[in-house]
Amino acid sequence: MKTDPNPAKKGSAGKGIVLAIFALAIALFFVFDLGNLFTLGALKENKEALQNYTQSHFGLSALLFILVYCVQTALSLPGAGIMTLTGGFLFGTWMGGLFANIGATSGAALAFLAARYLFRDTIEKKFGKKLQGIQEGFASNGFNYLLTLRLIPLFPFFLINLAAGLTRIRLSTYVLATAIGIIPGSLVFSNAGNQLGTIDSLKDIASPGVLGAFVLLGLLALVPILYQKMKTARKTSGV
Repeated sequence: MKTDPNPAKKGSAGKGIVLAIFALAIALFFVFDLGNLFTLGALKENKEALQNYTQSHFGLSALLFILVYCVQTALSLPGAGIMTLTGGFLFGTWMGGLFANIGATSGAALAFLAARYLFRDTIEKKFGKKLQGIQEGFASNGFNYLLTLRLIPLFPFFLINLAAGLTRIRLSTYVLATAIGIIPGSLVFSNAGNQLGTIDSLKDIASPGVLGAFVLLGLLALVPILYQKMKTARKTSGV
């Protein structure tokens, strides 16, 4: 049986191709200035045409919406908030939130896998010992850690996708924590999209009260971890 004489070189070539595809897609987004399509002004300007098309082709519209959201998230492109607003406007609060969640979670999973495939081996070789504590923490409490990061909107969504890919958290755990963690944000923005006429800026949605509620939810997700650490500390001290 023949074996590959240089598997490392083959793996490097594969990573180069994947990286080139991502880089090309991101470059095209900015070269053709597609970011103008993901603005509140563009949504309001085209709301009648979008609404009419959705009413005539509901299934296809839902599929296209999820696909675009997935690609936008996978490539870490701007416009997630506008996409969720669009989902609420076109499909209603609950269904729009659901479609946004599916698209965002799918795209986040692709970004996670890409980061893991492209960079994790290199990062672990260079910083393995320094990151050992973080890796062990994510391996044992990854769900709660990630859920907290998803619930608190202070951390950029795309950075969490990429950073998580460098840890040892399982894909299934990552997907579950992401899907659950983004539910509150998805529903808040989707509900705002369902009342599009009253929204003049994304700042109108992300009010201090809403952000505070998200932070509280995120902190609550850490309670099981803190309890476990306190329990372990008591056993160690013999209390």
